[in-house]
This record gives sequence, structure tokens and C-alpha cells, in this order.
Amino acid sequence: MGVSLDEERREYVEGFATFWAGFGLPRVQGRVMGLLLVSDPPERTAEEIAGALGVSRGSVSGATRSLVRLGIVERGRRPGERKDYFRARADWSELVRQQAGTYATFRSLAERGLGVMEGASPRSRRALEEVRSLYGYLEREMPRLLERWVRERGEG
Repeated sequence: MGVSLDEERREYVEGFATFWAGFGLPRVQGRVMGLLLVSDPPERTAEEIAGALGVSRGSVSGATRSLVRLGIVERGRRPGERKDYFRARADWSELVRQQAGTYATFRSLAERGLGVMEGASPRSRRALEEVRSLYGYLEREMPRLLERWVRERGEG
């Protein structure tokens, strides 16, 4: 029950893994994500993923668990089967909406930090002020940006 990757897809998977690892994330997660993005059919079992990537089932298990927790991979089952299937999330706009709450949290943390730094020099407060400003902006603008994106795609 193997999945073989042609050279072009293998290069894509490895390039995606390099990109992923550039953010300090585990390379195997990037390889799994890259594979799922170019997989046809889009659903793959952990065994198929492990075979295609030449990695252990345990590595795939840890990677898929993390990717599911991040919300960018979905786990499901087919009727009558006991195996889990994994696929890259198709609706990323909903994921961005769900994560928008982190903007408010980060802004709030920056405001709290500014309270702690009250009376400190402007130079010492600069990083927190920048975080507050940026994440306040993202908090206000991201919903509008997503609405516009959905309209432009013809979904709204």
C-alpha cells in the first residue's frame, strides 16, 4: 500500500520542508504537510505517508498530531474503515478567522507589558508599543481583509 512520489512532487515536498524548518518547526512536519498538499487523492493514511516519505510511523504520528492541533490538517475516517485518513485543510480562511483571537491576546499582553513598564524610557517601551500597535491593527483589519477575500473569490 505504497504511495510513490514522482521527482517533481518529491522536490516540492522537500522544498516545503525546508521552508517549514526555516520557522524553527520540525522538518518532518513540513514533509508531511508538503506531501498532503500535493497528494492525489488528498486523503492519506499514516502508513501511506510514512512509506512515501521513508520515515517511521512514529514520526508521522507525532507530525500529524501537531498539524491537526495547528488546524491545518484534518483527520477523518471513511465509512466502514478503522483507519484514520489525513488531508490538508481546504478552507484556510476559516482557520485564519479562528486564529484572529490571537491578535487580541497578543495586543493585550503588550498592553499589560506597557503597564509593567510604566515610567520606563520610551526606548525601553518601544518594542512593546510596536507589538501593541501592529496586533491592534491586525485585530481590526483582518476580519475586513478576510471578508474582502471571500467576496473576491465569489463565496460571499
